[in-house]
Amino acid sequence: MKIINPILKGFNPDPSICRVGEDYYIATSTFEWFPGVQIHHSKDLKNWQLIKHPVERESQINMRGNSDSGGVWAPALSYSDGKFWLIYSDVKVVEGDVFKDVNNYLITCDTIDGEWSNPIYLNSSGFDPSLFHDEDGKKYLVNMVWDYRSYNHRFYGISLQEYDHKKQKLIGDSKIIFKGTEWGLTEAPHLYKINGYYYLLTAEGGTKYEHAATIARSETIDGPYEVHPDNPLISSALHPFNPLQKAGHASIVKTHTDEWFLVHLTGRPINKAGTRVSEFRGYCPLGRETAIQRLYWENDWPYVEGGNYPSLEINGPKIKEVKWKDTYLEKDDFEDSTLNIHFNTLRIPFNEEMGSLTERPGYLRLYGGGSPHNLFQQSMVARRWQSLKFRAETYVEFSPKTYQQFAGLVNYYSIKNWTSIHVTMNEEKGRILDILSCDQFKLKNELEGREIEIPTSLSGVYLAVDVDGLSYNYSYSFDGINWNKIEIQFESIKLSDDYVESGGFFTGAFVGVHAVDLTGQKLHADFDYFSYVEE
Repeated sequence: MKIINPILKGFNPDPSICRVGEDYYIATSTFEWFPGVQIHHSKDLKNWQLIKHPVERESQINMRGNSDSGGVWAPALSYSDGKFWLIYSDVKVVEGDVFKDVNNYLITCDTIDGEWSNPIYLNSSGFDPSLFHDEDGKKYLVNMVWDYRSYNHRFYGISLQEYDHKKQKLIGDSKIIFKGTEWGLTEAPHLYKINGYYYLLTAEGGTKYEHAATIARSETIDGPYEVHPDNPLISSALHPFNPLQKAGHASIVKTHTDEWFLVHLTGRPINKAGTRVSEFRGYCPLGRETAIQRLYWENDWPYVEGGNYPSLEINGPKIKEVKWKDTYLEKDDFEDSTLNIHFNTLRIPFNEEMGSLTERPGYLRLYGGGSPHNLFQQSMVARRWQSLKFRAETYVEFSPKTYQQFAGLVNYYSIKNWTSIHVTMNEEKGRILDILSCDQFKLKNELEGREIEIPTSLSGVYLAVDVDGLSYNYSYSFDGINWNKIEIQFESIKLSDDYVESGGFFTGAFVGVHAVDLTGQKLHADFDYFSYVEE
């Protein structure tokens, strides 16, 4: 069985893999998108199915006001004592190079797809916490420690502290057990006990094109740790033409067939014609994704098969392939009373404040919320870009009374970078279609003076976006049959981590629907369907 990377496409970074019997689970970061943490399930390490968002209630996380790329960082999933354990960060401060205010939490559940507990607060010393269950029954938390002092490096080191699961709190003193290597920016720690050694797997080099995974070992849990003789364990930094870039932030699993694998963060850049890779490796609108590599052991050290860089294709485990039924229908007619698992909202859950799937059966009703710049309450329902060739389409009925009300189709990266085609009101032309673009926080009405008038006889309008690699275009139709392409080409690269100038740059492009009402009247828009079809 061959496995083609990446295994989790489109904005699924920071993978933490966990095996229970013959089942495999990967948890990935979701940042400011709600619900928090994506958990995928596999039987063969090749075919994965999204099955749960365990952080699904505001009692588990309050992200109102969180900045772009704040929120849920680097979840760590494990299984012990007959239940699942999930550690995650809620990062409150992202921008700037001084502070990183963060709260770290633990939740548990007896089943992977059940209702997870309310959180136990752990600490706030740094991000990327992970829980290790030792063979003697003790449990330990490791996390990177942040240093705000101007004369020190921000990444101070990896701390270790015991966790008392009966008292539900950390006990004893924390100790710095690893300061990292010359790659620097040491974060994302995971501990393992293998063949008598404690192995500390970390990410280094930063999460861009210098990213790497480093592994070190010790005979005692608190060190000292010796670094792998051929560090790093994996990286793309020295391989600019590898189609899988940004390799790092990893997690290890041993299969029930006694084989070893490494899942790791990766990105697949695209670039403008004529750009030299030696100057700039490109942009990743699909965000940071998850790939998998085969490991082998030599002298009690793990090595990536083929070399310490990612491979696009690997040999899978000696397990029979198990394919899943797709959980996302290409066309969602909004017939269910809950949103499809692939849909997300920003910072807050989909609730009666934002919209309804029952107020008008067969429609997604969104109540006009804050602007696309709002950090507290937006009425947006969207899903990840998981391909650079797809068409997304919807039909919206909306009756605005003012230009301050608009609703339609949106392609979104952050409050600073997005575009939208929508129904709104113009004082002279009446109800119109308009396009807004936001490029590095600079807003532009793309159809100024050329707005498209909507016939008064129509209740609604069909909207679509076609993404084709480096660019995408919007279209509209008044009958759902005859489509009119708007000849304004938008750059996909502007919805990527690599395009953002400052602040958070850890997510990926989303496509979806939204409704905005800047008057505060919460005028509703009704969406009859949403389709997402990859080529």
